[in-house]
Amino acid sequence: MKRTVHATHHAPAAIGVYSQAVEVGGTVYLSGQIGLNPQTMQLETGIEAQIQRVFSNLKAVAEAAGSSLDDAVKLTVYLTDMADFSKVNDAMAQFFEPPYPARAAVGVKALPRDALVEADAVLVKNQT
Repeated sequence: MKRTVHATHHAPAAIGVYSQAVEVGGTVYLSGQIGLNPQTMQLETGIEAQIQRVFSNLKAVAEAAGSSLDDAVKLTVYLTDMADFSKVNDAMAQFFEPPYPARAAVGVKALPRDALVEADAVLVKNQT
């Protein structure tokens, strides 16, 4: 199958050897996003702002792939403090509508650039 790489300047440029998104057979795999502002490449300040930016970045990459977060079937959220889990739920209600994607939340010791949260997603385009 053909792989298609998707990228946008509305989300942070890759800070490593990876693509923002790769599509294969109508399934789009979004790389993990941290709370980097795409214009400044600096982390947003505080957990709430980082969570909002993470989902905004994922949304921008999904749109660059000709999709949307409505096509998300799987989401993984990584938190350096699991006490912030309820804040992720609050933000998800702003970015996702039912039926919500399957989700895992993982507590981690550290994230790139000392981010507080990261999330990645799998989208399936043209769901019926």
